[in-house]
Order: sequence, then C-alpha cells, then structure tokens
Amino acid sequence: MGKMILTWVINAYPLWVLAGAAWALGEPGAFAWFQGPWIEWTLALVMLGMGLTLTTDDFRRVGTRTRAVTFGFFAQYTIMPLLGWGIGRVLGLEPPLAVGLILVGCCPGGTASNVVTYLARADVALSVVMTLCSTLTAVIMTPLLTRWLAGTLVEVNATGLLLSTLKVVIAPVLLGVVFNRVAPRIVARVVPLAPLVSVAGIVLIVASVVGANATVLKTGAVVLLLAVSLLHAGGFAIGYAMSRLFRFDVITARTVSIEVGMQNSGLGVVLARRHFADPLTALPGAIASVMQSLVGSLLAGVWRLRDRR
Repeated sequence: MGKMILTWVINAYPLWVLAGAAWALGEPGAFAWFQGPWIEWTLALVMLGMGLTLTTDDFRRVGTRTRAVTFGFFAQYTIMPLLGWGIGRVLGLEPPLAVGLILVGCCPGGTASNVVTYLARADVALSVVMTLCSTLTAVIMTPLLTRWLAGTLVEVNATGLLLSTLKVVIAPVLLGVVFNRVAPRIVARVVPLAPLVSVAGIVLIVASVVGANATVLKTGAVVLLLAVSLLHAGGFAIGYAMSRLFRFDVITARTVSIEVGMQNSGLGVVLARRHFADPLTALPGAIASVMQSLVGSLLAGVWRLRDRR
C-alpha cells in the first residue's frame, strides 16, 4: 500500500509543481527563504539521485543503441536551442526573458522525461541512456550554445556556465554512479526515495523563482507562457516528426519526442541565477518546469489512450 501511494505521489509530480507555483504566486514570501546556495545544492541532490539509479551497464548500453542515441543527441541540441532563439525573436521578448528561454532550450534532457516516458509506454531504458548522454555532454554543449545564440543579447560567461554545469550536474551524477558501484546494498534502500526527493526539489526551485518574480508574472505572464508553451510543444512535435522521418519505430519516436521536449529546467534556473544579473532570466526556466510537465503528461495520456484503442 505504501509503495502504491509513493508511486502515485511521484507520477502526479506535474500537479505538485503547478501547486507550488500557484502558492508562490499567491504568497510570494512563502518561499523567500529558498534562495542562493539552497537552489544549487538542491539541484545537485536531484542529480545525485539520478546517478544512484545508473550503473556501468547503462553506459555500455549506449553502444547497443548507437543510431537512436546519436539521433536523440543531435535532436536535443539543435531543435530546442534554435526553437528558443526563434520564438524569442518572433514574440519580441525582452532580452532577459529571451536569454532565459534560450538557456532552457540549451539545457540537457531532464530526469522527469524518464517518468513521462514510462507513463507513455515508450522505451524507458533508451530514455535513461539519452538523458545520461545529453547530461554528460551538457558541460560543453550548454555553455557553447548559450554563448552562440544569446551572446548577441547580453554578455554570456561561457566559462562560468561550464564550471557551474560541471559542479551541479556532472559531479553529482558521477558520484551517484560510484556509490552504486561500491555500496549497492545501501543504494538499493535509498533509490526508491530518490524520485520523491527530485519532485520535492523541483517544486521548491520553481516556487522560489515564481515567488521572486510574482509581480512580473501577474502583469505580463501571457506572452511568457505562450513562449514557453510553444518551446516545449514544438520540441515534442518536431522530435516525433523527425524521428518518424528518419524511419524510427513508433516507440523510439515517442521516446525521442519526450527527451527533446523536456529539459533540465532546474539547471536553467541555477545557471540563470548565478551568471546573469537580471533575475528575470531565471523566470522562463521556472515556467518551463510547470509547462513541460503538464504538456508531457497530457501527451503520455493521449498515447496510452491510443494504445488501448
């Protein structure tokens, strides 16, 4: 019974993220304490939890799905960054919001994509490997792409972005893999709680940023919501269409679609807060956490319904 409740709580993570954002919007001061190092350490803890679920076999599995993983990697780091840049220009977003949208698009796949892949009855193992690959290469790809696409709007410290990505993403993931290797029994007891910690961490990060920018959201949220919605909806749609165009099967296409459409927006928030002076830069990342979860869950439900029929 307890395991069923835990599973339900984890699968309903879009509702908790939405609830946290709504609470912060109504009471901006409720999450004022969750700032600065708290956000960085929380994301690092989330990524450590991801690392604990990985083994050396997951790394070897990359070699058995080379074509799908390679395609997913290029889709991840071309579709979303270019969409973020294009949507920002078309909608005429203010520079801080446009940079934040580009930054979200340049982030690697998020751990939530693995949950949505499971709900959509797609290839969870492939999703994990794709998330792993995009995460490990984010230390290079995210700073370089952000510098290239956002550098015309504001000054971008690519070296700072690289070091932060290394500290809050790569190091915790690799540390988790090492723990799994040297202390498998202890890790086996902790892993069931890792998704719950991840959900709680993302909710706190989103609520903190939404609360800090509540005034801006209340006065001009429509354009930003539209921009973030288009970013993720476009990622899901183009990822699926391109996969089918390259003759991948339906299950693989669903997996790529979800992996492309869902980013590690928590990383986007951390990088924005740390390396950009305007606090509005972090806002697209917070909104993206809510929007991608809702769109991804809805898409997973549609696919499950189609399978039943």
